[in-house]
Amino acid sequence: MRQERGQAFDELLSYIERELDFESGFYNDAYLDRRINARMRRTGADDYRAYQRLLEDDDGERAELLDSLSINVTGFFRNPEAWESLREVLRDLTAEQRSVSIWSAPCADGREPYSIAMLALDDDEIDARRVEILGTDINREILRTARRGRYETSQTTDIEAELEPLSAYEPYVDREGDVFTVTDRVSDLVEFERHDLIRGPEKGRFDLVCCRNLLIYIDADYKVPIFETITGSLSEAGYLMIGMTETLPAEFRDRYDPVEKKHRIYRRA
Repeated sequence: MRQERGQAFDELLSYIERELDFESGFYNDAYLDRRINARMRRTGADDYRAYQRLLEDDDGERAELLDSLSINVTGFFRNPEAWESLREVLRDLTAEQRSVSIWSAPCADGREPYSIAMLALDDDEIDARRVEILGTDINREILRTARRGRYETSQTTDIEAELEPLSAYEPYVDREGDVFTVTDRVSDLVEFERHDLIRGPEKGRFDLVCCRNLLIYIDADYKVPIFETITGSLSEAGYLMIGMTETLPAEFRDRYDPVEKKHRIYRRA
């Protein structure tokens, strides 16, 4: 029975790769299984084969699954205590350099790069005029959301609570009821473009790269190419920030020095 279930799961992944143009091989199976099963429960599909039949007949469900499989879990100032450590990095960088380039990858719906911009604008010891931020993601639809910079409070997302690390959010976000839209002074610091971290090229020379909460979903074989891209995109002695539950691949540990171990901030050696 378990073998039959495993075969049905593999066949479903093959279908998703072939028909939905989604590279399932980059992600670990546990992550994919969780996301697929969540959609199966939503749609009432009893097993993988029933869900595949649904996908074959339902364009809307194919779109819903693709959105679910994309790693777009995010929030403004996610893990707020880590942002206090990042604040110190931004203070040092803007004090030392005339321009500071920052890469948020993957940026999901844009809340991480916008958080960086707000932090820079909100802190008197950070010269936001020197800051420029690039947000990239592989998902074109989520990038459209990011460029709009419009977010809505829902049962699962309390935008006002996410913005609590700011002294006040009103200078950076316009609010109409439950809808929050970033202001021009925030969006002017951020640009977005599509980029594939695994197969895409290096991205210039950045002073800080934030790659948070991606590695926990990625199959171990693909972490090395991701870090090759990141490391090649960092300036000499540039900073890297990863997620608080993530670690550097063994192949790269001698290429970074820890700056703030608890909050996973490193500096290129």
